[in-house]
Amino acid sequence: MPHETSPHTEPLLTVSGDLLVAAERTAATKPAPTNPYRRLLATPGARAFTAGNLVARLPMGMFSVSAVIMIAGARDSYALAGAVTAAGLAATAVVAPWTARLVDRYGQARIAVPATATAVLGSLALLLCVHYDAPSWTLFASYAATATTPNTGGMSRARWAHLLRGDPAALHTANSFEQAADELCFMLGPALAALLCAALFPEAGTLVGAVLLMTGVLIFAAQRATEPPVAPRTHAGSPLRTPGMPALLAAFLATGAVFGAMEVVTIAHAGGAILALQAAGSCVAGLLYGSLRPAADLRRRLLGCLTGMTALMSLPLLAVSSTGSLLALAGALLLAGAATAPTMVTGMTLVQRLTPEGQLNEGMTLAVTALLGGIAAGSATGGWTVEHLGEVTGYAVPVCAAGLALAVATVGVRVRRG
Repeated sequence: MPHETSPHTEPLLTVSGDLLVAAERTAATKPAPTNPYRRLLATPGARAFTAGNLVARLPMGMFSVSAVIMIAGARDSYALAGAVTAAGLAATAVVAPWTARLVDRYGQARIAVPATATAVLGSLALLLCVHYDAPSWTLFASYAATATTPNTGGMSRARWAHLLRGDPAALHTANSFEQAADELCFMLGPALAALLCAALFPEAGTLVGAVLLMTGVLIFAAQRATEPPVAPRTHAGSPLRTPGMPALLAAFLATGAVFGAMEVVTIAHAGGAILALQAAGSCVAGLLYGSLRPAADLRRRLLGCLTGMTALMSLPLLAVSSTGSLLALAGALLLAGAATAPTMVTGMTLVQRLTPEGQLNEGMTLAVTALLGGIAAGSATGGWTVEHLGEVTGYAVPVCAAGLALAVATVGVRVRRG
């Protein structure tokens, strides 16, 4: 009986000169992965820069918690610790857009590495000033130096926008993946910082965060093949001048107030651990959202997401006011978080659409800065409301902030075609 061969193993016969040559037939090309995230990470160079960016992004959720624990423990003053971190946030709001503009003008690797080194030195200076009981003003100066930290999430999104240009569906998946990574890092970062400070020594969170940040940025910057090319120098002004961008940033500001208020009110009512459920809900929703084919109309998609966020943010208020059950609040926070990632993904996609070419890092950093400003305002408003009007009323603040974001986007956000 003759030996049977499969189509994949049967030799390929060809003629070379006057010789008959039998060559081994190679296996058929593997089909492209059907999972959108596998396809995304199959992009050449994507896994390397993503790994570095995740390492660099994890400390973003560590530094403020580490600073508060370190300063409050050494100086016995949460007021001082809060003031130092607030001053650092204000410095970041001023410095971050300028750092992003330099990244757009001179390239990611050329700017991100020295900017990160400056921020790491600021973190280490803060650590030493706290440890050696330096004057309080040195804490403010040291923490302000960390404002040069580049927007690693924005740089990663800029790489995806460069690699996936002309493929809006893949870019939607990439933005969803980045938002889920944000949520994961801000969920794990504070827990890791608290664990390190408690298990080792009060400065451990800041020290480990500084090492991770520098290591991650060095790995990320080394991936030159995927770095977006530097755009030719133009006399273009700030992306703020782009029609529709101011209203979109105002919506980001109000959205940040949703997050800041929800965090403070929930900590006052039930402690901080339960907030991980909101981040988990957002992370899962972001991954699911990225696997779906997005609607073509970006403005309508944003308004739908903001409407959903306004509705879902009312669930914690209903849970606290009607039942008072911690279990009901936990479920409400999990569902409320499900609206966060789709809103942020769509908002960042709109920023990419509205930002002029060659200014993408600056545009996304402006969005992050608006978000951070909103978080600060929401935290202050939520704290005041809890103290003067009670915890139940405090849960109305994020609902109102979400409604404000929806109103601003409805009136002011416009999207150019193309």
